[in-house]
Amino acid sequence: MSLGRTANGFRPTARWEILRLRAELLRTIRQFFEERGFLEVETPVLSADTVVDRHLDPFWTVDVDSVADITPHTQRYFLQTSPEFGMKRLLAAGSPGAIYQITRVFRRGEIGPLHNPEFTMVEWYRVGDNLETGIGLLGELCQALFHRGVPRIQTYREAFAAFVGLDPHLASVVELRQTAERMQVAYPATLSLDDRDGWLDLLWSEKVQPHLGRQEPVIICDYPASQAALAIVREGSPEVAERFELFVDGIELANGYHELRDPQELRRRIATANAQRIKDGKAPLPATNRLLAAMEAGLPPCVGVAMGFDRVVMLRAGAKCIRDVLAFPFDRA
Repeated sequence: MSLGRTANGFRPTARWEILRLRAELLRTIRQFFEERGFLEVETPVLSADTVVDRHLDPFWTVDVDSVADITPHTQRYFLQTSPEFGMKRLLAAGSPGAIYQITRVFRRGEIGPLHNPEFTMVEWYRVGDNLETGIGLLGELCQALFHRGVPRIQTYREAFAAFVGLDPHLASVVELRQTAERMQVAYPATLSLDDRDGWLDLLWSEKVQPHLGRQEPVIICDYPASQAALAIVREGSPEVAERFELFVDGIELANGYHELRDPQELRRRIATANAQRIKDGKAPLPATNRLLAAMEAGLPPCVGVAMGFDRVVMLRAGAKCIRDVLAFPFDRA
């Protein structure tokens, strides 16, 4: 019998003092954004559109009366992995220049000490921001939430070199694999030598990330261009993505982009992500969406950031597992 079906399975897994802390931190976040002129918005949790990412697998459903009514052409509706598409549509439609949202998001298959398939995300966008000002705003929110000083800024290249001893932009896949073996990092047999980002991610998660933000919070910026997701790629040698992430005590809390605005480039990245999904044995996700129409109409220059709220609560509460800060995690939902 699963934990959620036992006699005491109706009870929350978080203590009441933790649930009170959640409420206090939500008030802090709302006050932070209201003081800076942000408008709180809501966008659909269930949508015909979804973020197309190699690693994010959405839950989906259909609006039919019975299974017999489902055909290959039946419209699917996705529980959102992020409110990104809806919020960018608001920006393109002329919304005020700064918006934020606190919402539930869903990612299938993500469960563990730091993951629950349903979790709370704080996401915000401010028109006119560039990489520097976007990082600055994230740093201000970090100080408001943790009171641990101004986050240190470090490039992906600097952090990778410090803990792995390689330049992540120049090292070959063979060098990355040899380094993983030398550092005794286990890797799956399915990780092929043509998956450079897979090897980078492996070494990053095992040998770099656990060290980040231990003394003070750290914001990592200038990720490899191949890991841009929906960020602008800055020309140079090497090219880098104008993407940044916040780490505290070895835990990733937020991911930000100086946002891509070119619809043709978005189409190319969606096609690439779907090709990777197919190669990984996953179903492709819709290649057309309303965000493309919004970008064609004109998405203003902006920076967007998504923060995992439950992890913030974990760090503030000193919790080791996400279920300790959720009223009802997935097995008790």
